Amino acid sequence: MTIRVALHHRTTYRFDRPVRLSPHVIRLRPAPHCRTHIDAYSLHISGDDHFLNWQQDPFGNFNARVVFPEPRKELTIAVELVAPMTVINPFDFFLDDVAQQIPFTYPDELTKELGPYLEVTEAGPRLLEWLKDVSLEPTTSVDFLVALNQRLQKDISYLVRMEPGVSKLRGNLSPSQRLLP
Repeated sequence: MTIRVALHHRTTYRFDRPVRLSPHVIRLRPAPHCRTHIDAYSLHISGDDHFLNWQQDPFGNFNARVVFPEPRKELTIAVELVAPMTVINPFDFFLDDVAQQIPFTYPDELTKELGPYLEVTEAGPRLLEWLKDVSLEPTTSVDFLVALNQRLQKDISYLVRMEPGVSKLRGNLSPSQRLLP
């Protein structure tokens, strides 16, 4: 018998007076191509005075676009899902011959398709400092990814806080090296 996990996420905004809300795009639904099967999913928006339309982005992710025609003093967004705790082999994939070892170069046609993923948009000083210690010496791509993930696991951890609905990322890095404040 498979163990299942139920997740519940709720965000509430309260305003001191009725306010007009611009349309919201809610991205709190697992991707349809995720490896974990989702047994049940629900999205609830407080009140009856809204319009909800599901859209798919260019990457196949579902986004809920919500329009609020009337001012309101409160907005609650709640998501629930149920998923089996199935063990998934993280190494159940194959690499094209061109990507077996790092560094590698993508073929031109693939570089064009992967363009949005290859663009570097983050360049903060703490991230750049952390990246200085990432070895780019030739090695197998799988070994590189395993080492990178091990380092991330070592340098970033969760700090459990007792306030309801609050969690905070903490790093084992010095304050000047932390990726997150």
